Parts: sequence; structure tokens; C-alpha cells
Amino acid sequence: MRWLEGRREGDVEDRRGMGGMAAGGGIGVAVLALIGYFVFGIDPNTTEQVASEFNGTNQAQHGQVGTPSDQGGQFVDVISANVNDVWATKISGYTKPKVVLYEQGTPTGCGFGQSAMGPFYCPNDATVYLDLGFWREMETKLGASGADFARAYVIAHEFGHHVQRLTGVSQQVERAGATGEGAANRASVALELQADCFAGVWAANASVASGGKVALEPGDLEQGLKTANAIGDDALQRRGGGVVSPEKFTHGTSAQRVQWLQRGFRAGDPKACDTFAGN
Repeated sequence: MRWLEGRREGDVEDRRGMGGMAAGGGIGVAVLALIGYFVFGIDPNTTEQVASEFNGTNQAQHGQVGTPSDQGGQFVDVISANVNDVWATKISGYTKPKVVLYEQGTPTGCGFGQSAMGPFYCPNDATVYLDLGFWREMETKLGASGADFARAYVIAHEFGHHVQRLTGVSQQVERAGATGEGAANRASVALELQADCFAGVWAANASVASGGKVALEPGDLEQGLKTANAIGDDALQRRGGGVVSPEKFTHGTSAQRVQWLQRGFRAGDPKACDTFAGN
């Protein structure tokens, strides 16, 4: 993937090296609401396994804001800037989310987040949180690709949740959650698949928005589709040694994730991403 000459926005907040201690001592993880936002390709049960009592005194943490000096941080800055540029052409009055890099854990507007949950978007503070160690997890534990576009897909997916917040889609899903677990899971799947589709929309428009400085190269889309296939709910359940249980799906099957990422890329238009209509 071509990105090194892409525009740097220079407002990534870097909390790496600041530690991941929850207020009150001990490393804790709040049981975060709106779980669909918080797990990119990680079994939601992970959050329950690592969750512990949180005392509610979620102290703010602030890192250095700018363009990180390391290549991983620069990649996040460039891709984030490009995703923002694309969505600014698609949504009237688009406002960009904040982007925070962290390690292990960090306070957020949605509780204490931990890297075990994967990359996540917190709607309460409109922030995308990224522990770059997840890229290694994708490669070593999830069997996903380590190519640049696969990593960019992760970032663009989380930005897709921000778009859903801006357009009111996520609020509708929150209301659906009150009607029962089954309805909540179906709504969560639709939400996640739409974020995959939105990632495809970004990829289709990345080159135009950047004057060719951020662009997919031959084989990149295939690597992204390979990643989408690796992180479907059914693939994760099999990898975890369990029985495939569709009633517990929250992100969609491997085939669905591949389908919607591909659909967004082919259309290049968010109007093609109505996952709630069952198309």
C-alpha cells in the first residue's frame, strides 16, 4: 500500500509508555457499554474474561499530541488523515474523531479500555483507541495478514463507527438493544458489517482524496479480504475450540465480512452499505 507521502494531520494523541493503571490501583477493565463498538475481530467474551470491578473514578490521561516519530504511529496519522478527507466529501458537516495510541490500557469516556478488547471506538468522547500491538495479534493469533492495507482496514473500520454516530445509526442500534439479547446481537452484526462496508468505501476513495499519495496497490484488497475472513465470528469461535453458535454472533460471519468490505470497495458509496436492510 502506498502511504509514506500521505498527508499527516498531526493530532494523534500518543499515550504509549504512560502505563495502563486504572484509577484506584490495579489494572481494571470496565464492562463497557455498546460492546459492538469495542471489539474488532475479538470474541466479545474476552471482555468478560478480563473485566473487573471499576470504581467509577476514571481519571483522565493525556499524552503528547502530534505526529508520532515511529513508523507505526506515522502510519496511523496518515491513514487517519486520509479517512477523514474521504468522509469529509461524503458527509455534510463531517467532524473528525480523536485518535489515541496506547499500550495495555487507558481511561476512556466509556470506561477503562484494555488492549485485550482490540481497537475500539468510544462514542462518548468520539475517539478511536488503538493499541498497535493488535496488529501482531492479527498476525500471530488470528491468522490475518500483516500487510499495510490489512492494518488500514482496522483503522478505517473504527472510523466507520464514528460515521455511524454522526449519522444516527448507532443510536438506533442502542435502542434496539433494549428489546432483548437476540435483537441486540442482530443489530450489532449489522452495525459491524456496515463499518466493514464503510472501510471499503474509504479504500475506494483513498487515492482520489490524496492525489494518489495514499492508494491501494495490486494485492492489497485481497490481503484485506483475507483479514476480514480471518476475523468472522464463526472463524473466531472455531479457532477458540468452541462450537459455532450463530445466536452469539456480534460481528458477522467470515463470508459476510468479506462480502461487505468488498461491496463498499466496489461501490465507493456509503449508500451501498445498508446492512440493516439485509441486502
